[in-house]
Amino acid sequence: MSTEAAAASTFVNPNPNALPTGKPTGKGIGITDSAVDRLKKLLAERNTPNAGLRIAVKGGGCSGLAYHMEWAEEPRQRDKIFDRDGVRVFVDPKSYLYLMGTELVFEETIMASGFKLRNPNEKAACGCGDSFSV
Repeated sequence: MSTEAAAASTFVNPNPNALPTGKPTGKGIGITDSAVDRLKKLLAERNTPNAGLRIAVKGGGCSGLAYHMEWAEEPRQRDKIFDRDGVRVFVDPKSYLYLMGTELVFEETIMASGFKLRNPNEKAACGCGDSFSV
């Protein structure tokens, strides 16, 4: 998803895989400085500092799979939890299989702003950037 609005519609244990740069080691999920800063701001505006961003992979889109992001007040029982500087990202076990090694980034350009996932597992993506295949 490429828009902040989509993230608004789209960690209990610390993540040893998230380095200060946001780059994941091994098979974790990294959270970049830009994503940490934006998530902190959005969580403060929502007045839900303990909530987190849920990232999921669902079937659909022109390439077969699509990213989905939404706010979650707390993790689900089997979620993997990634934490960096107090910002938490929740990923269900099935989605995690597609997201291992992914980096969450917030980008702001003249044309658009929003969260993006840099997923090394993507083999192909559609032209609009909303769906992918592995």
